[in-house]
Amino acid sequence: MNDYLDPINSVGMPELTDSGIALEFLLSTKTGVRNLSIALTETTTPTIRKFLQEQLDVTIALYFEIADLMIKKQWLNPYDLELQKQLDIRSAQNAVDIANLNLFPGVTNRKGMFPSPPKK
Repeated sequence: MNDYLDPINSVGMPELTDSGIALEFLLSTKTGVRNLSIALTETTTPTIRKFLQEQLDVTIALYFEIADLMIKKQWLNPYDLELQKQLDIRSAQNAVDIANLNLFPGVTNRKGMFPSPPKK
């Protein structure tokens, strides 16, 4: 049984958190591109159309910037499907591992588990 307060369970967590946030940001940006595109096709006012077009251009550029960062960090592999499949399997396993953490342990005293601060 894993204990989420045990420091061993935090190994690699910053990298997982960063990649998860980046993926969520990428997907949200993609949704923004879609929504702006729809709004642009339904707008008749030239001023609003110009504003939406500018926002769409910025959002598309942001999408590619996020995707490029994720590819550089190897959090996304759109050109190597086997490698992407392995990443997806590892992500799914991480989600299962996190779900199996004991979030409500019977004993919550962690005294002595962490090193004591140095004495002055």
